[in-house]
Amino acid sequence: MFQFKKFSIEQDRTAMKVGTDGVLLGAWTPLENNPFSILDIGTGTGIIALMLAQRSAAEQIDALEIDEDAYEQATDNFENSPWNDRLFCFHAGLDEFIEEPEDEYDLIVSNPPFYSEDYKSSNDQRDLARFQDAMPFEDLIETAALLLSENGIFSVIIPFKEEENFLALANKYELYPLKITRVKGTPTTEIKRSLLAFSRNENLNFPVDELIIETARHIYTPEYIELTKDFYLKM
Repeated sequence: MFQFKKFSIEQDRTAMKVGTDGVLLGAWTPLENNPFSILDIGTGTGIIALMLAQRSAAEQIDALEIDEDAYEQATDNFENSPWNDRLFCFHAGLDEFIEEPEDEYDLIVSNPPFYSEDYKSSNDQRDLARFQDAMPFEDLIETAALLLSENGIFSVIIPFKEEENFLALANKYELYPLKITRVKGTPTTEIKRSLLAFSRNENLNFPVDELIIETARHIYTPEYIELTKDFYLKM
């Protein structure tokens, strides 16, 4: 079990454990449009949906998970949280979910699978969670463009090397950058991740900044502590 300040995550049945990427996205995602409805695509343990339940007053927080074990685990984590009346998990893939879209969402988030390299491990469940062919970026962006409300925000974390490609795909679907934060592990390492937020409104002066996680092992930067202190027990 992974214990946060206001909720806990059981993760024994899911391939993707609680990690920095999910915590970053859950803590960083902009909420300035005060979302009423949120969709977390590929929820895994449910961590991002739970963090957004803690951070927002959204009354409808839906999550989507294709892997059966992860779906069951996320459902349990939702039910055992203080916000169980606002959280719901669907066991479906993107293609099934958008066949009959009933709702628009004010916020759509995803920590998508992103190893697009041509190798697979012997663990099918982990591969499904980690490999982009399970949910190609274009499918994800197309879904966001379809389900996002007029003033909605779409927020993702991806490898920095995929940023240019992702921005170009989003532009094709008329989703425009609202905010970009590039993440480095330490001051001397290369940029590893991109946190990207999009809206339907084109703004050429959107903020772009950099976040460094730690200066030395377990010596976290003030910026990272400020971002995650409402969640991690020891921050």
